[in-house]
Amino acid sequence: MSDKPGESRVPVDTWKEFDQTTVSHSAGHHLMAIGDLVGRLGYARVSDVARQLNITRGSVSISLQPLKKAGLIVQDENRHLRLSEQGQALVAALRTKRHLMQRLLAEVLGVAPEQAEIDACKLEHLLSNETAHRVLSFLRFLDTDAGRRRELVDAWRATEAGCERMPEQCPSCDVRCLAETIHDSPKQGRST
Repeated sequence: MSDKPGESRVPVDTWKEFDQTTVSHSAGHHLMAIGDLVGRLGYARVSDVARQLNITRGSVSISLQPLKKAGLIVQDENRHLRLSEQGQALVAALRTKRHLMQRLLAEVLGVAPEQAEIDACKLEHLLSNETAHRVLSFLRFLDTDAGRRRELVDAWRATEAGCERMPEQCPSCDVRCLAETIHDSPKQGRST
């Protein structure tokens, strides 16, 4: 939240939006595994999903129940799984969001490709459609002119080195330097 004049305050309950995503990170991976298996093998079974995700069959069975109830997965009389139209659309959206974030992080912000993939995977199910559309629009803008892209990214990267750790002179910081508050943590990944 910001108390700066002219800036709006974020409602206190915004943090609760994390729980309002369509599916959890785990559920998204179950859906994507089914989509991958059906695309590759023509069918998907609980054991195939478990093998692909490197988890137990029991865990997959439990995780699939709410996805079936939500109408995202259909199971036939042979116990083969497939995605419903709604499930297919959700998987397509998740894959798109992951791709967009991976490109933004790696190609624009210069995050190492492996870390960009990890972070994009973490973000894919949390990103709103509105934000995904804006990221897509921004990447399209950069893609329209390679010179402009290079100029913009080079100008931005030149400012990275210029930080004097003086928060009172930095519109991105507030009363303390934000760069100093980001710490490496094995669970959080690398920082830049």
